[in-house]
Amino acid sequence: MAKKAKGNRIQVILECTEHKASGMPGTSRYITTKNRKNTTERLELKKYNPVLKKVTVHKEIK
Repeated sequence: MAKKAKGNRIQVILECTEHKASGMPGTSRYITTKNRKNTTERLELKKYNPVLKKVTVHKEIK
């Protein structure tokens, strides 16, 4: 379980959108932090997917 957030910085999970759509087994997920006050919308970053062997868009999941 994640630690209780102190202040505005929270932990978020990023999941690959291309991998999810392809139907291949497994998932590519990354854990990062964001400032809740400065970034109210969901994060969307380009990260490396080791299964697809390329850089793809990873979106924040709940």
